[in-house]
Amino acid sequence: MSESLRHAWAIFKRELRSYFESPVAYVFLVVFLVMAAFLTFSVGNYYENRQADLRMFFFWHPWIYLLLAPAAAMRLWSEEARSGTLELLFTLPVTITQAIVGKFLAAWFFLTIALALTAPVIITTYYLGNPDSGVIIGGYIGSFLLAGIYLSVGMLTSAMTRNQVISFVVAIVILLFLLLAGWPPVTGYLVHWAPLWLVNGVAACGFMPHFESLQRGVIDARNIVHAASVMVFMLFANRIVLEWRKSS
Repeated sequence: MSESLRHAWAIFKRELRSYFESPVAYVFLVVFLVMAAFLTFSVGNYYENRQADLRMFFFWHPWIYLLLAPAAAMRLWSEEARSGTLELLFTLPVTITQAIVGKFLAAWFFLTIALALTAPVIITTYYLGNPDSGVIIGGYIGSFLLAGIYLSVGMLTSAMTRNQVISFVVAIVILLFLLLAGWPPVTGYLVHWAPLWLVNGVAACGFMPHFESLQRGVIDARNIVHAASVMVFMLFANRIVLEWRKSS
């Protein structure tokens, strides 16, 4: 293992361990599972629809992540800044890029654990009927990528402020814009007064069309590239913010 990977791996283990050293992580996992189950089975009328599919299960994921992903990410840098360990981190033989990658992957892995714990929903669906496996796989890939996008935004806002509450609120605002940007009612409204280039630009920022495509089982490389591009951009912006804080 190279030195860069070893440093990033050390940060990854440190951050992942910090999640489970407090009861917050377990509360987070329980809340995620309860919300997913309630919205799927009660609000989404899972049994009443009499269809063995997970359409309504994945439908709610963007909205569940809207609250929980910023909550999982808001401490990544804000806590370091508040406790004074951010300056210490800058003095260690760890580059900012290695710290960003390690923290981001740890948070993403934590949300992946939460997503994996929804396996009983899959078992229930297969028990009740014969769902389309491609749709389920596509939905989980879309949810996995969506979690990464949300975390990259939350990580950026966490680097911008020492206050975790401010980081949480700002992340929700940014994510809500990205969530609605590609939504047909929003772009349809913009068409009436905005130039076409602006409408297309706003639509390109949104990730919902890409998520809905994956949710239908269409595993297109463009959807994966879009998610990866958003994450890379947000993490690059994160690096710029931290470089500025380091030099100031």
